[in-house]
Amino acid sequence: MIYVVEDDNSIRELILYALEGQNYLAKGFGKPSDFWKAMEEERPKLVLLDIMLPEQDGMEILKELKNQSRTREIPVIMLTAKDSEYDMVTGLDTGADDYMTKPFRMMELLSRIGAVLRRSGIKNEDILKIGKVQVDKSRHLARVDGEEIDLTPKEFDILWILMSRPGYVFSRDTLFQRIWGTDFAGESRTLDVHMGSLRQKLGPEKDRIQTVRGLGYKII
Repeated sequence: MIYVVEDDNSIRELILYALEGQNYLAKGFGKPSDFWKAMEEERPKLVLLDIMLPEQDGMEILKELKNQSRTREIPVIMLTAKDSEYDMVTGLDTGADDYMTKPFRMMELLSRIGAVLRRSGIKNEDILKIGKVQVDKSRHLARVDGEEIDLTPKEFDILWILMSRPGYVFSRDTLFQRIWGTDFAGESRTLDVHMGSLRQKLGPEKDRIQTVRGLGYKII
């Protein structure tokens, strides 16, 4: 799991989209208070941290992470508009594993994330599991209660995206863009048909995929 602490919604969603495209599990937070709450529930394998944040400065968050024994070893990459040599040195000396200034290239960010995780001995997650549903991205397999189910490539992509962020509501437009690579353009029936077929194939676990009226879909 990678946590992205960034108050700019567009930047945060772009980073999450890129991470999920590389099979990383990721959650985003616009406020430090939400980040700290999540830290109590699950410790991430990496934190991408902005500096200029509401409520609490990112450098203070970094110091707090590095001063606590249970979070000291979590790798941190600073993502910030502060591009002076002093700021960079301060961030690295405080314990950051890397420091990138905005605007940054997404492919470079992904490369640096991979490098930091390799140095930390952490591998990417290819297998996700919720309840009795399991998906293996590397082998393109899906199972329910240990039994393999036959999914089309699009059905598998829908299931993987939903399972990458349990409880998160993906809009219909977002799902269509990520899976078909085009704007939604009113093709609602295409998504509905695939979603209905996927639910049917999940059998006793079908109710895990929920429709959020007026918004989209989520998995629980």
